[in-house]
This record gives sequence, structure tokens and C-alpha cells, in this order.
Amino acid sequence: MNKVLVTGGAGYIGSHTCIELLHSGVDVVVVDNLSNSNLKALERVESITGKSITFYEVDIRNVEEMDKVFVAHSFYAVIHFAGLKAVGESVAQPLKYFDNNIYGTQVLLQTMKKHEIFNLVFSSSATVYGEPASVPITEGFPLSAVNPYGRSKLVIEDMLRDLNVSDSRWNAILLRYFNPAGAHVSGLIGEDPQDIPNNLMPYISQVAVGKLEYLSVYGGDYDTHDGTGVRDYIHVVDLAKGHLCALEKLKSNPGVVPYNLGTGIGYSVLDMLAAFEQAAECKIPYQIVDRRAGDTAICYADVSLTKADLGWQAVLGIEEMTGDGWRWQSQNPKGYED
Repeated sequence: MNKVLVTGGAGYIGSHTCIELLHSGVDVVVVDNLSNSNLKALERVESITGKSITFYEVDIRNVEEMDKVFVAHSFYAVIHFAGLKAVGESVAQPLKYFDNNIYGTQVLLQTMKKHEIFNLVFSSSATVYGEPASVPITEGFPLSAVNPYGRSKLVIEDMLRDLNVSDSRWNAILLRYFNPAGAHVSGLIGEDPQDIPNNLMPYISQVAVGKLEYLSVYGGDYDTHDGTGVRDYIHVVDLAKGHLCALEKLKSNPGVVPYNLGTGIGYSVLDMLAAFEQAAECKIPYQIVDRRAGDTAICYADVSLTKADLGWQAVLGIEEMTGDGWRWQSQNPKGYED
């Protein structure tokens, strides 16, 4: 397990996972096209860990360049983060998501097969559960998608299941993330969206530093305790550590297995806003606006299978998520461009 390829490793979750991999003694090779990420994130990962990363600025859809990476290295496994992730954008531009996420993964899998690398940890999403009939959500729930982003994740999961049927050497851990939040405790790396944020926490924090005027809360009429959407927010460092547990699980040749990564606790948008105001010691203006296409009312995880099978559970709570998120944003008000 001493060398792992991380696609999209310069992104938000990828960079935090690189820290945990390096701390655990794994050699890390990153491919990233830097379309929604920043090379400075990896430079800061190296400064945090005191270890180096081999980096290739490569789009995973580039067959020739991906082949060169696999020729140059012998990998135990691939952790696959590379992909577009904005629900609203996917509704407006579905073809962009199918090309980037689905075709990109197809090229990656073909390259892995050519070089006989059959171990994969896939960055999936709770969106594959569609509009769940009840909560908490277990891995056995029916799968569907209510937006093209979620559909791209579901198609990739199906691709991996089909691959395993065709060749039992394929092993894939499907990590279904709920809502990543927070940042590394150092404040050196965090979420740095290139445009108006799609995720709640960077949106709140950019309002708090004055980069945005107010927070738009999408929907105030959901059937929840305060009318705003309820989600399972998970600290990005807990999430990153889940990938190490998944790599360990691959040693047992498990086939293709899904696991939820969440806390099992649901917080509303206004709950998170109040916690962030406490961390930042300021009031954060917000406006209730129309619901966003493709959003669900309530979504939180049952993580008992992940705890039993992977020996993993989240240990950081809402205070750490908001406190660490604010430390990152306040120290880097313009993100990595500061």
C-alpha cells in the first residue's frame, strides 16, 4: 500500500486526504487539471507534513497522459476524486457533467485495467439516494438521482459493479459522502471555490469575511424544524481519514462495496449559520430565496455499517467544523490567491 494515485488531489477533499495519506507513510502521486483547485494546496500539504508529493497537471480524460503516469509508477490503488460537483451547474449543463465525470472515469478505469491496477476508492455521494423515503439513510436504500451530478455518480457506481461482475479482480470502495465541511486545523488548507460557492460552509464564511454581501438560503418552506434544508455535515478531516480505512479494506478483496461517510446527525442551514456566527463572533446576514432545483428536504446517514466494516466513525462535531472553517477563511480571505 506504499504508493497511491490520487485523482483530483489538489481539490478540497483530495488535499486533506493527501495529508492523512502522507502522515500514514503512503507515497502520494496526484493528477489534477487544476480546473477547480489550486497547486498551492499541495504546496501547503507538503509544508504541513514535511513530505513531498509527485504532481502531474493532467486531465483524466487525456488517454495518452494518463498512460504515462501509470507507466512511471506502480500503484497499489487509486483514490478517485476528480470530477465536477455543483448540483445547480449540473442541471444547467448536464453534458459537461457526463463528459467530465463519466467519460473521465471511463478513461481512468481503462488505464487501470491496462496496467493491471484493480483497487479503487471512489468519491461517491449521498445524492445517489435521490429523494429518500425516510431517514437515516442506509447503504441498502434504493438508488436514484434527482440531478445530473447525482446521476453521474450513480452511473460510475454501476460501471464499477459491472466491472467486478466481468472480472472479480476489481475491488472498489464506494464512499458516499454526505456534506463535507470545515478545514485543516492549521488553517493552511480549506475549501476555495472558484466562483460563488455551491456548498454552505464556504458560502457562510465568505459572507463573514465580507467577500459576499449575504447568504442565500435556498428554501425556507421545507418540512423541517425551521423550514430550511437539513443535512448531515461531516468534518473534512474525518472524511479524509475514512479513505485510509477504505484503502485498508481493499486488502481483503471485498468486491464493490458502498459505505456512508457522515455523522448520522442532521443540522439545518440555520443551525449551521448560528454555529458559524458563534465561531466567527459576528452576525451573518442572510435571505431566504427559492428552493434550488434538485435539492431534497432532509438527508442524513446511518453510519453503522461503516463503523462495523471499516472501523471508522466521525469524531469532530459542529463546533470544530465551523471553528476550523472560520480559521481557514479568516487567515485566507481570498483563498489560495492571498
